[in-house]
Amino acid sequence: MDAVTELGEDGLRAVAADLLHRQVAGFERVGGGGNNRLYKLALADGPCVALKAYLDTADDRRDRLGAEFTGLRFLWSHGLRCVPQAIAQDRLRGLAIYDWIDGEPVAAPTAADLDAVLGFVADLAGLSALPTTRDLPEASEACLSVRELGEQLRRRLTRLQAVDRRDLSRYLEGEFLPLLDAHWCNALDGAEIAGIDAEATLQTLSPSDLGFHNAIRRPDGTLAFVDFEYFGRDDPAKLTADFLLHPAMSLDAAARRQFLAGCRDAFGDDPLYDTRLRLTYPPYSLRWCLILLNEFLPECWARRRFAAPDRDRDEMLLRQLDLARGMLRRVNDVNGSLFNDG
Repeated sequence: MDAVTELGEDGLRAVAADLLHRQVAGFERVGGGGNNRLYKLALADGPCVALKAYLDTADDRRDRLGAEFTGLRFLWSHGLRCVPQAIAQDRLRGLAIYDWIDGEPVAAPTAADLDAVLGFVADLAGLSALPTTRDLPEASEACLSVRELGEQLRRRLTRLQAVDRRDLSRYLEGEFLPLLDAHWCNALDGAEIAGIDAEATLQTLSPSDLGFHNAIRRPDGTLAFVDFEYFGRDDPAKLTADFLLHPAMSLDAAARRQFLAGCRDAFGDDPLYDTRLRLTYPPYSLRWCLILLNEFLPECWARRRFAAPDRDRDEMLLRQLDLARGMLRRVNDVNGSLFNDG
């Protein structure tokens, strides 16, 4: 049983007060991501804080709380203030408390906002050179080699093929698999020709879900970045591809080229970064096609229901299938202007 169901809001409030050693004057449900619930707590003698409740399921035992809490503590210890501060945690109940960041969603990102993201990426790249970074875990589903990317594609596809849904099967067999076969062979052949070791380990720190959908514009106009449940070490090419491909954002061509140019600067010490990105971008696009279909998996739907109990599953599945079809149309970006302008 999760902490929200077990304790109720009064119990959550009491646990938060015990963790903080302070009186909680106000308690408000404010939303959360697809795998958690978020509450805004007003303290009797200080600023508001955020209480986050994480759902743990038998089918997905990733330590989201540990990754986020440890990652934010690490970033704060090295002077980064564009992320929330980790304050307290109750690992047994799956609860953590962070400072509350006032602000608004980044509805219409500007070139300056993109520069802020790139500044954060550069900070992460710089911290990655520290010896203590090796003590941090890998990001959730990190792709530290070309071979691992292929294994993730295989595992995700196998799980989805086991789902008894005719519309899903038609999409996978008739639309997805032909592109996967072609682009994965191209990636492996290209890696061999370029001298890229399919098992090589090339790393940077990564939130693993970086984007304006996880950013808050503070009252002073600066950006804060939130949601580090998948934080850890990963391939710089994956960080770049995930930002460019993320379905929660709609970047125009100029913004996409700006981000790519900034990442080339941030990861300039990696001589094979650009080649590796070009080769793996189509497979990463295909990986996103499968991620968009997570809602077809029972364990994923359990987390979505935890975060938003009123969701209609049939409606969501049809929407996700449409999004996956749209993502397929982006697979050939590697041959377009994005990579040919640099």
